[in-house]
This record gives sequence, C-alpha cells and structure tokens, in this order.
Amino acid sequence: MHLVLQATGIRHDLIEQAAALASANRITPLNACAMRLEDIDETTVEQLQDWARSRHVDIAALQLIRPLAQMKVLAMDMDSTLINIECIDEIAGMVGKKAEVSAITEAAMRGEIKDFSESLCRRVALLKGVPETDLQRVYDERLQLNTGAEKLIRAMKGAGVHVMVVSGGFTFFTEKLRTRLGLDSVHANVLEVNNGKLTGQVIGDIVDGQRKAAHLQTLAASLGATTEQCIAIGDGSNDQEMLSNAAYSVAYRAKPVLQKAAAFRINYSGLDAVLNWFED
Repeated sequence: MHLVLQATGIRHDLIEQAAALASANRITPLNACAMRLEDIDETTVEQLQDWARSRHVDIAALQLIRPLAQMKVLAMDMDSTLINIECIDEIAGMVGKKAEVSAITEAAMRGEIKDFSESLCRRVALLKGVPETDLQRVYDERLQLNTGAEKLIRAMKGAGVHVMVVSGGFTFFTEKLRTRLGLDSVHANVLEVNNGKLTGQVIGDIVDGQRKAAHLQTLAASLGATTEQCIAIGDGSNDQEMLSNAAYSVAYRAKPVLQKAAAFRINYSGLDAVLNWFED
C-alpha cells in the first residue's frame, strides 16, 4: 500500500514523521505540495489519518498507483465543489432572502432534510419574481472556480477522461461552465422564466441524488467504464449515491455524512490533489 500526503508547502519534518509512523520503505517527491510514501504498513493507516487531521494534511491510501489514462469518467458536483458558492443562495441574496434559503440549503447538504427535491422546490419558490439578469450578476460577480479546478479538468481531458458536471443547481450556470472549461457533459435543473423573471418553479425532473447516480451509471455504461475507472467528487449528502458508483469517491470540503461515506477526502488541498493519486 502507498500513502499520498498533500498540503500547501508541506514541511520536510512532517514527511519524516509520517514516514516513520507508516514504516514506509521509500519516499517519492511528487511536487512542492505532495509526497508519496511507498510500501507502508497497512495497519498504521487509521493512526496516520488522525495524525494528518491534526496537522491539516490530506492523505490518500492507495493499493495501486494507476496511470491516469486508465480512467474513463470524472463526475463532479458543481456548487461548493467545482465552484466556491451555492448558486441558489447567491441568487436569493440579490433579493434579501439569502439567510432563509441558505438555512434550507445547509440542512439539505447535511442530510437533515432527506428529500432533496422538496428542499429545492421550497428554495426555488422563494426566488419568484427575481429578474433573470440577477443570475448573470451572480455568475459575473460572485462565482469563482475552486482552487485546482482548471488544472484538474485540463489534465483529465488530456488523458482522455470524460468530464461530467452533474448538479442539483441550475443549467444557467452549468452551461456557462461547459463552454468555459470544455466540459464533456453537464446535467442540472432548469429554472422557469416568464417575462424575464423567475416564476419560482423548476421545469422537468429534478436532479436529486438518485438522478446524479443515474447519470454517472448511464455514462459509465456508454463508455464501458468499470467502477474502478470512475472518479466522483462532491460535498453534500445528495452526492452520496453518485459517489457510491465510483472507486475513487472524493469528499471535497464536505459535510460529515459524505466525509464518512467517501473513500477519499480533500479538506486542505485543491481539487487538483486528485492528480497526485495517479501516474502521468
């Protein structure tokens, strides 16, 4: 088993501590922010996870270091995963309803509201009358890509991996990101607009946790991809089903329910930390 350690400007003394705890036979530098400990004692992984949390270091335990080109699918959530905001909260903020909508969003992401579709409909209803132009303002003024997003997507596409964003958010934003980042496919909810204003309704089926998983399953089947060839990244409870369909399931700055469910966690590094789990 190998262990990849990552942190911004990771210190040499931390690497030595981890290598000693893991009884590693070799230390391989990957870049300024990542090191790989090779042939470690598997019984030390739980202790190392506690050690890493206390020192703000991300670790990933891997039986094999596969070539990135062997992967076929990267499926990502959008809000608070690919990007830095929850778009629905920021839209609500344009009309003074952010606190009300954010409270529902947080409860849904923590898994306290079990029915995502119900929670989304409740939040969208509060947006009734919001000018469609406010969505563009959110995109222009508040939306930023999370650290490492562009590097991750560029590397995945360069390796021939299909990059899909599947979101409980809205097509207004996923379509812009598709063009901006060259995403291969996107799936999200459609906000109804009438006379330039939001009606407070969603058109068509809602992209909830089950539909996220279904989109990943359908894509994997179309590409002949096994679970071991799929990477899925999310941050909230409605990503759990999607992540269960990928061997590389990643909780990014995630709520506790997803931290527990995912095979890997990124809490301190950027999204491009995923790349250090593979060979070029």
